[in-house]
Amino acid sequence: MTTIGFIGSGRIGGALAQLAVAAGHDVVLSNSRGPQSLQEIVAQLGSRAQAASTTEAAAAGDMVVVTIPVRAYRQIPVAPLRGRVVIDTLNYDPARQGAVPEIEASGIPPHLLLQAHLPDTYVVKAFSTVFFQHLPQLARPAGAPDRSAVPIAGEHVPAKAAVAALIDSLGFDAYDVGTMAESRRFAPGTPAQLAYLHPDGMFAAPARPASAADLAALLEKAN
Repeated sequence: MTTIGFIGSGRIGGALAQLAVAAGHDVVLSNSRGPQSLQEIVAQLGSRAQAASTTEAAAAGDMVVVTIPVRAYRQIPVAPLRGRVVIDTLNYDPARQGAVPEIEASGIPPHLLLQAHLPDTYVVKAFSTVFFQHLPQLARPAGAPDRSAVPIAGEHVPAKAAVAALIDSLGFDAYDVGTMAESRRFAPGTPAQLAYLHPDGMFAAPARPASAADLAALLEKAN
């Protein structure tokens, strides 16, 4: 099984770590407040989980999930992630979260920020479209008729294959959208970003499964 490092262990990170442990993976959790702040979630996750510093989690993972507020992306350590597969869950939604001057002034499209920050890393965009409470609701075994697909994007084909295998183990199908530039088609404000939200209750309602065919139709609207 895979060891997954987490840079950020909040709502999305915690939900993904829970799915990973349930699938038999080991997880190394970190956040900006230090390992001591993670003892409660480590205890809940059990023997496959441990807390570490951000640098230690980056170095320990066969692949590393980055799930922090996008405004803090420059705090992600560069050196220990060189040559590693990194899952980028970050979203920038200034209409909802407020504009970040540093991001606005960078000249880099927000969906390419992490790849630009980690140029020697194999970054794959994934799990940026699923509300954290919906992750455990949507996970299904392979072959389930109502299994959901999640869009992924990246430059490196072997990295995307590794991430797709991990996604499969967590209870989802991976839908390859193409290069990282194509992740704009499932960025905030696009139809695909809302794929799993029930139209009647939105966040208050249970998640709505979305198949690869459902995603394809939604992604097409962003062309």
